[in-house]
Amino acid sequence: MLGAVETRSVSPVFVGRAEELGTLHDALVRACEGEPQALLIGGEAGVGKTRLVEEFAAAARHHGAVVALGGCVEIGADGLPFAPFSTALRALRRELPGELAAAAAGQEEELARLLPELGESRAGRHDEDGMARLFELTARLLERVAAEHTVVLALEDLHWADASTRHLLSYLFRTLRTGRLVVLATYRSDDIHRRHPLRPLLAELDRLRTIRRLELARFNRDEVCRQVAGILAHDPEPEQVDAIFERSDGNAFFVEELAVAAHEGCRTGLTDSLRDLLLVRVEGMPEPAQQIARIVAEGGSTVEYRLLAAVARLAEDDLIEALRAAVNASILAPAPGGDGYRFRHSLVREAVSDDLLPGERSRLNRRYAEALETDPALVPADQRATRLASYWYHAHDAAKALPAVLEASVEARRRHAYSEQLRLLERAMELWDAAPDAVRRTLRPVDYAEVYPPCGCAPATTALRYLDLLAEAAVAGRLCGERERALKITKRALRLLDEEGTGDAHRAAWFWIQRSRLVQGLARSDGWKEIATAQDLVRGLPPSEVHAEVLATAAHWSMLHEPGPDALTAAERAVEYARMVGADDIESNARLTLGGLMVDAGQIDTGLGHMYDVRDEVVARGLAAIVGRSHVNLPSVLEGVGRSEEAVGILREGLRLTGAMGLRDAEAWIWSNLAESLISLGRWDEAADAAGNAQRRGQTAGPHGSGANCLAFLALARGQVPEAARHLAQGRAAYGPHDPMPQHDLPISWLTIALAAAEGRLTDARAELARTLESGFPLGTQRYAWPLLLQAATAEADARGLPAARDGREQVLDGIFAAVKRLTTHAPVWLAHERWVRAELHRAEGRSTPDTWSEVVTAFEPLGRPYDLARVRYRLAESLLSGGGEDERDRATELLRLAHTVARHLGAGPLADAATTLGRRARLPLTPATEPAPVPADPAEALGLTSRERDVLRLVAAGHTNRRIAQELFISPKTASVHVSNILGKLGVSGRGEAAAVAHRLGLFPAEMLMPGPAG
Repeated sequence: MLGAVETRSVSPVFVGRAEELGTLHDALVRACEGEPQALLIGGEAGVGKTRLVEEFAAAARHHGAVVALGGCVEIGADGLPFAPFSTALRALRRELPGELAAAAAGQEEELARLLPELGESRAGRHDEDGMARLFELTARLLERVAAEHTVVLALEDLHWADASTRHLLSYLFRTLRTGRLVVLATYRSDDIHRRHPLRPLLAELDRLRTIRRLELARFNRDEVCRQVAGILAHDPEPEQVDAIFERSDGNAFFVEELAVAAHEGCRTGLTDSLRDLLLVRVEGMPEPAQQIARIVAEGGSTVEYRLLAAVARLAEDDLIEALRAAVNASILAPAPGGDGYRFRHSLVREAVSDDLLPGERSRLNRRYAEALETDPALVPADQRATRLASYWYHAHDAAKALPAVLEASVEARRRHAYSEQLRLLERAMELWDAAPDAVRRTLRPVDYAEVYPPCGCAPATTALRYLDLLAEAAVAGRLCGERERALKITKRALRLLDEEGTGDAHRAAWFWIQRSRLVQGLARSDGWKEIATAQDLVRGLPPSEVHAEVLATAAHWSMLHEPGPDALTAAERAVEYARMVGADDIESNARLTLGGLMVDAGQIDTGLGHMYDVRDEVVARGLAAIVGRSHVNLPSVLEGVGRSEEAVGILREGLRLTGAMGLRDAEAWIWSNLAESLISLGRWDEAADAAGNAQRRGQTAGPHGSGANCLAFLALARGQVPEAARHLAQGRAAYGPHDPMPQHDLPISWLTIALAAAEGRLTDARAELARTLESGFPLGTQRYAWPLLLQAATAEADARGLPAARDGREQVLDGIFAAVKRLTTHAPVWLAHERWVRAELHRAEGRSTPDTWSEVVTAFEPLGRPYDLARVRYRLAESLLSGGGEDERDRATELLRLAHTVARHLGAGPLADAATTLGRRARLPLTPATEPAPVPADPAEALGLTSRERDVLRLVAAGHTNRRIAQELFISPKTASVHVSNILGKLGVSGRGEAAAVAHRLGLFPAEMLMPGPAG
């Protein structure tokens, strides 16, 4: 646009910063080796942060890195949502278009919220995971692009950053783990006062050991001398250096300004304030250039040429001449990309802006707004709404500002920039009374308020109400984490409804549901009081979306806190009402809740059918939030009825889907559920890894607590009692006391009893049991209740005969017996547990028999739970040895060997030691003798396999499923499953793959017999 212009105020010599540049180069080297690097560069305004970044960027490019720069854009006092990331991603797209497209493949609709060039962002209901999902996908995008190329992502002027940018940067700093990536950000340290919004982020990042923080100091006298020499192109006089050093105090920018002023004969800067020095240089330009500087100062960080021309209203030749003068004077500089202009340094801009008169400032903002309304293409599309809102607001024209601010809030919501949406909505509330009635009557909720469900009005013809703004702001506050502000907004809305006296029960109920979510999020209470209030408000009213949401919320709360008939009824009505009003998302969530409650009530197949249907539907529709929930809840319910293998398959698919969709917290829940199912299946090392992943990936307390519980169980089962205590403390701390749920509290109580028993604290174990029995076991909590009762009964049986256990023993056993009678056993796994608990109670009373334990073993053999099976086999062997003959000894030997083998495989030290001790006392060999008897011709016979089990093992080794085995052998799939479980037990292995390996190693079947047929 302009030809070559002369500027002498930037030193051609890079002065000092050797240590800082060395740190940056070290970070680049580490990144090139695949270790992501994060750096923060702070320093006062003008100290040289940008020059350091430019020098490093040039060196990084020289070494083959791709550099993507993005700056936080300031418009008045408003930051553009995600502006530095959008700018940097555009630069990355220009440099690596193919790589970025491949990295974004499949998630273009979500990532378009940051980079609109990728496509149209998905519309739909916003949820708590929306922003986190966008952040996770952004992290994945950067990691994928940086897998093959070293990438430097540099974000400048973080002190101007909007809240959403700050949140995203924090997320990246905390979660980036792979890729050849350097992420650095700069900020003005002198601007970070006590209430500055960047201050909490800096404090948070200081606690992360993975972030290096550089603080740029001012130049010393020698460095100032070198800088002045570079600017003047000759060595300055010592007196001149002394004067400049004393006046600038080593600030690099002021050194430049003073050196140029001295060179041009301007002595003012050496005596007046530095701000006056900057203004004197501006006032030294021709009047048209000064006018352009004033216009650019009020337009934002960068002003596009065409917009500047429209606002300046000068002839093009005059405009270019004025711009040339401003650039030659080093006041303005062409913006990166060459499409506009900005001040060479923000300090100059701030000085010019501060010098504007109030009327002059509002007039310039009006001219900007009018130009942008006349031609919206003057600025990038993703900035248009926010900038227009800012211009009209600072023009002090409420009639124009209110619609523009509302439009900007919609754009912020679309981009998941909920903090900016909240700020804009609060600005709209501020403007509401000042805007004319005629303007307010033209506004429609259908255009500006999506969160408010229809309550009998027609959004397309009903005017937007102040109450609608409060509703939208309450949800924006909840989604961006500003729950206190959101709670105050809901209180204000409910007070307004009371003052209006219109009896608008739908809207009041909606706000009470919001309050329930907020108080739970703030850990104030469990939220039921608010839900109950909402239920009372809608009771007896015709079906509506609000009514359906209230019922669905109540049913989901009850499922977690007080499952039972009332919860089931609420879920059924929620599904019915949601269908009647076409609220598909509410219906899907309610059907998941209904399915889980039906399974708890014993309607297993019907309930699971509902849950499978919802899962398939939401995956097909791409409803991310419900996809996450369905892959958490369905496997959890399957595990709850003992179908662990089936649960694992769905959980693996859930990991794939949640990973692709960026559902980080749902992914963490899936990892914790996977750990639980793998424990049941005897895959303990995998389970420990899964539990660790749950804790690493989780962003909320739930996955952390569940993962800790799984690790505590594994530690106890492996005899690592101090480790178990540590994990149990973590689990208890994660859940906290504010929102008790059976699914949290009962496992904690179970582990507390187990830990107390392991440490010989029977009194503490009994106290925990008493507290639990007093609270009772709500319907549907049998999956947690049976293990707890089993642990308590086992502790009593193990303590039988100890003098300290006699007092209170009878009452404890009676309490366990009473609880057993009330618990349901509608799934085979819990029927097996009921028999196990009763057997332990008999053992505690000294009347344990082989027949009792034989029934327990028979119940567990088909369930595919090797650790449980090994434990009850040990108990049966113990019972057989207590008074049996030679046949019983032989059977006990086999049982002990099987239990011992499984215990050693799992690393279950206490069980293995117990089996060894029992075998030694009974003089039973748990391993083959040194000189074994002749091996039978058929090794399968030596393993104790029946003829039918031999046939089944052959098909297992060939890779067949139970269904295919059943077809081959003309038996039912259930019978095939029973045979497979028996085989695993006899071989002492935990899975089908290990069984196949044993068969191959022993050469049980010729190769031709193992050729797999069609997959079953």
